[in-house]
Amino acid sequence: MVQKPHEHGFVVVVPAAGVGKRMQANCPKQYLTIHGKPILAHTVDRLLSHPKIEKVILSLGKNDQYFAESNLAEYSNIIRVDGGKERVDSVLNGLRAIDADKYPWVLVHDAARPCVQLSDIDKLISKCLALDSGGLLASPVRDTMKRGEVTKESVNSVCHTVQREQLWHALTPQLYKTQQLLDSIESALAKHIEITDESSAIEQAGLSSLLVSSSHENIKITHPDDLALAAFILTKQGAQQLNTKQCKELQ
Repeated sequence: MVQKPHEHGFVVVVPAAGVGKRMQANCPKQYLTIHGKPILAHTVDRLLSHPKIEKVILSLGKNDQYFAESNLAEYSNIIRVDGGKERVDSVLNGLRAIDADKYPWVLVHDAARPCVQLSDIDKLISKCLALDSGGLLASPVRDTMKRGEVTKESVNSVCHTVQREQLWHALTPQLYKTQQLLDSIESALAKHIEITDESSAIEQAGLSSLLVSSSHENIKITHPDDLALAAFILTKQGAQQLNTKQCKELQ
């Protein structure tokens, strides 16, 4: 008899084989440090601090020499697999390392999103299981959206304004049934369909995804300026957790 996912926990696939060219750094961006600790370690520690998450599968570059030098190499609940050329390949390799009978649902989370809140992960899991549908954390678009076009002079100009109603920024984690996601990705790749996230693979398979509203603190570190913002958010979150703990102790 297959156990229900809430009876034994979840596994998270974290694709971390990229080099982060836009960070203009001497090492992959996931190994840049915030408060003296690699971004990847912040992300993994945040995920493993969730009571329902049992394991993290890291899809790392074959020539990654930084992982072995980090404390992450000592974690017993981390499984390392080889990453691929593209993000989708890294996710696929991670999915293939999962026992879908033991873990019928799987989370996928970006290595460079260390600020995700545990309450948002709770909300994602709760809504997806309640409705028996996969889904993703996302945030509604706030700004006016413009579709651009490149002129003959190679200058970007406005083509038209896009209505922002019902537009969302796709974030992570994304949560899907393990076998369903694996099959959807393999099918899309076989058809040479571009897959940018797990939701896009599910969409190409004609399946539904829930949009679960997430905190705007769940940023992805992509550019150098994002490091300072992530450091600020992590400090703020740490202070909030300390205050909450102190209040509970006084009750």
